[in-house]
Amino acid sequence: MEILFTTLGVIAMVFIVLGLGTWVFAGLVTVSVLSLLLMADFSLHRVGVTLSRILFRAGSSWELSAIPMFILMGEMIFRSDISERLFRGLEPITARIPGGILHTNIFGCTLFAAVSGSSSATTATVGKITTRELEIRGYDRRLSIGSLAGAGSLGLLIPPSIVMIVYGVQAEVSISKLFMAGVLPGLLIACLYSGYLFYQALRFPQKAPREVNSKVSMRESAALLAPVLTLIFIVIGSIYSGIATPSEAAAVGVGAVVLMLLFERQLSWKLFTDAVQATILSSVMVCSILVCAALLSTAVGYLHIPRDLATFIGSLELSAPVLLLILALFYVILGLFLDGISITVMSLPITLPLVVQAGFDPLWFGVFLVIMVELGQITPPVGFNLFVLQGLTGEKLGAIALAAFPFFILMCVAALLISIFPQIVLVLPNLGG
Repeated sequence: MEILFTTLGVIAMVFIVLGLGTWVFAGLVTVSVLSLLLMADFSLHRVGVTLSRILFRAGSSWELSAIPMFILMGEMIFRSDISERLFRGLEPITARIPGGILHTNIFGCTLFAAVSGSSSATTATVGKITTRELEIRGYDRRLSIGSLAGAGSLGLLIPPSIVMIVYGVQAEVSISKLFMAGVLPGLLIACLYSGYLFYQALRFPQKAPREVNSKVSMRESAALLAPVLTLIFIVIGSIYSGIATPSEAAAVGVGAVVLMLLFERQLSWKLFTDAVQATILSSVMVCSILVCAALLSTAVGYLHIPRDLATFIGSLELSAPVLLLILALFYVILGLFLDGISITVMSLPITLPLVVQAGFDPLWFGVFLVIMVELGQITPPVGFNLFVLQGLTGEKLGAIALAAFPFFILMCVAALLISIFPQIVLVLPNLGG
């Protein structure tokens, strides 16, 4: 039972420190130091020597370089008219099916997620175009907001994904294979979302007026979608073909965006500097959390929490499905209070040994974890997609959360499906060798 008290003590410290309003990275350092001082009987000198060594090693990880590159690529696209052309290009494809251009929320987020890697960036970029346009055309506001909240979270699952890079670095899993593993589950969730819109449009036609006459021809549609499709081909294609690592592909993607904007005469000094400033802010936040989380992982390791907790839970002889259900509830609760990267880096030292001991593939668990993190993006009080949509629409947070609830359920269905049929996750990585 001692290991339970130790584990609960560390978790309690995390919630207390973060509950006081401490910055996440500072909270991680604080909990790490206190854990080693109070529970592992380390001297202050030994704590300093140990954590300084870990800090340097984690901060010099080459894999981290992909994060600012992917963020910069998304920021530059966000500030150009590529996102607006994405909406216009999808219009003739979606206008004639039940649900009409509501599906542009799903298709647009799915495509933009493949060049962004960020959930909030995906939601903001697609939302700034679609929310106003859908309202003007008489589409149901609640359905519009809810579908955007759900689809925006695909930025975490469809590669390139920043959370997957974080997971890959921590779990020592191939990031390229993680990217491949996220493709089919991402498309599965997108299909579930579109199916729900299809059903709502058939049952309540007034929610989604049919638009049989699109102002954009199919040829124009292809031209409008070309920039995004080209970027997807360059970034994802270079990774899957083995030409580039994820870090190198991120740099290639940034170069491609710069050349594209230069060719179209959209690249200005203001656009570039604004994108770089936003990238620096986001990258410092993400990387500082990730590096400081390595300190917590080290502290947890010195306390023998992963090994002893895995042994304890193993002694309970829980079935694999029961263990997975407990972990799912655990992550949903964490998602109420923490962002996705914080959830990943703080929980993984404890949960990963458990799932490996239970026989789950770490590659599969990475995708399962990302879906759990996605659920947190659309649940109050700290659902980042909800805050983005609140800024875009002016709606109350509770109303946006209610609109997103059906898509929360559909994401849970997707998590259940990949649990029953794990090959949905593993087939592409296995094909890739």
